Amino acid sequence: MTMNNLLSIEQKNQFSEILEELGNSLDITESEYEAAVKSYQAVGKQLTKEDSVLAPYWPDVLPQGSFMLGTMIRPISEEDDLDIDLVCQLKKKNPYWTQKVLKQETGDQIKANETYRNMLQSPEGRRCWTLKYREKSENPKEKYHMDILPSLVAENYNTLLKESLSRANDISDIDALAIRITDRSLQNYTSETNKDYWMKSNPFGYGKWFFFRANISKERMILLNEAIQAVPKYSKHKLPLQRVVQILKRHRDILYLDRNDKEDKPISIIITTLAAQAYEKETSIIDALINVVSKMRSLIEEKKSFTGRTEKWIRNPVNPEENFADKWREYPNREKNFYDWLNCIEADIQNIISQKDKGLQNISESMAKPFGKDVITRTFSHYAEAILKKREEGTLKMAAGTGLLGSMGRTNIPQHNPFGTNE
Repeated sequence: MTMNNLLSIEQKNQFSEILEELGNSLDITESEYEAAVKSYQAVGKQLTKEDSVLAPYWPDVLPQGSFMLGTMIRPISEEDDLDIDLVCQLKKKNPYWTQKVLKQETGDQIKANETYRNMLQSPEGRRCWTLKYREKSENPKEKYHMDILPSLVAENYNTLLKESLSRANDISDIDALAIRITDRSLQNYTSETNKDYWMKSNPFGYGKWFFFRANISKERMILLNEAIQAVPKYSKHKLPLQRVVQILKRHRDILYLDRNDKEDKPISIIITTLAAQAYEKETSIIDALINVVSKMRSLIEEKKSFTGRTEKWIRNPVNPEENFADKWREYPNREKNFYDWLNCIEADIQNIISQKDKGLQNISESMAKPFGKDVITRTFSHYAEAILKKREEGTLKMAAGTGLLGSMGRTNIPQHNPFGTNE
């Protein structure tokens, strides 16, 4: 018997409402979101200035990663940074430019602004330039660092992207959205001028694939077009898969909060990819969470390398030749930690569900350790407010047999009347 089968419809609804509130508590606020957008737009203006050496090559700056996918979560500590990933994409380049030159020219344009020059992380990253806002900014809302990835795209890339987004149900064109990036670990970093031999990446193809997996109805397909924009639309409403990814990432962060090997914790791209592959369009967050966690392990492949050695393989869905687990062989503790985390979250979910008949206090206590006491306190406070609102609106119901309160059930709960009468 699976954990799903242990829950009634009313219990699933209650757990999903609680998990939705957990997701809301993990979201960054709209003001924090707007501050981040304003900051990266300012960086974009610096990189696309008319007198910039990049200007003749039609640069654009777009967000990628969790900011684009809607799976960003608040850091556990107020002292920790949000991570905002940007792509600076050029439609052309000087024919003599190598990866090194493109990266250097991008960096020089950033450094031309004194504020950004002081924010730049040193030494430079393997692929990106990183701006550390918290350390230099006077704005208390700028609690993040920003990774800027120099890249090259086709001259008609914006048209291709727009047309692709209009076909949200068709992912056969994902390869056309690939871009070429700089990577100073490559042997041809300083010598190759032909971009076709540069490293390939596909952040926007991945975004389309993720939303293809996440969408549960034609009406929600608009989320894809809202996400892959220079300024993605802020939304308080998330799809079940987005909430599941946020919950999984929070559990990981709490588990590795005080561990000495936190640098080897499961990386977000692996969690996000396996979750999206496992997701089967469940409309209930608790159903989605249970099913995703139970299937993630089985989606990790084993392949033989050219040396004949068997290694774990987590396929990039938009680049089958890329293995997101490629560092596991070099850093075996990362593989061990992933499976340890998976075992832990399976046990924690089972423990939480086992409190189904014991009341909200027990459910809250079972969630405090795996997700953090403070965020769970906020979650249940907001959940209680939502229940009260439903009662005031006359939409609160009681489930037969269990007595659970929520939006599903057979018995309507009368509106609370402070004057002692019901009309």
